[in-house]
Amino acid sequence: MIKKLLGIILFVWVTIGNAQVRKYSEQGNGLINLEKHQVNFNLLSPGVSYEIGLFRNQTISTSLGLGLATYEEGYAFGLAWNNRYRYYHNLKRRKELRKNVSGNSGNYIAAAQAIFFSQLRVATNIEGPNDFNVGFYGMVYGIQRTYPKGLNFTAELGAGYYRGDGVLSGYGPLFGLSLGWTPKRKK
Repeated sequence: MIKKLLGIILFVWVTIGNAQVRKYSEQGNGLINLEKHQVNFNLLSPGVSYEIGLFRNQTISTSLGLGLATYEEGYAFGLAWNNRYRYYHNLKRRKELRKNVSGNSGNYIAAAQAIFFSQLRVATNIEGPNDFNVGFYGMVYGIQRTYPKGLNFTAELGAGYYRGDGVLSGYGPLFGLSLGWTPKRKK
């Protein structure tokens, strides 16, 4: 519960603090190559995601949609809330090669957190009470591409610790794949 509350406080703090980031970036030293705000409607795993540019090559993203948790104890499939602190490491090189960097198109390393909720779980084989939640804490490597018409593709792979709330905890992989649409015009 405390981790959930800290995550919400962090998200609100970042959103409010964006005014300072905007002021910094307008002076020419900030969000080079990154979008200040980006909303995606995910079609492959129905849901929505929001990404906010913080500093040069760094963003925070949050999404709500279908997800799969799979670790030593089993799997859980259903509604998941995902949060990422992303560092895009190849934007400068992509720009030098005249490749698209709009819509935060680049490769990233991210600290990842995900919560798989029991209320809207579709399937599971984890033994325990019916109302358990599972949280993921780890690192992922991903790619994101946003094309001129707004088509957005994101794929990520990582590993970390799954903490069970009412069930056993363990280690396992995390794989994310989303295909969606970004309605905003890009840089």
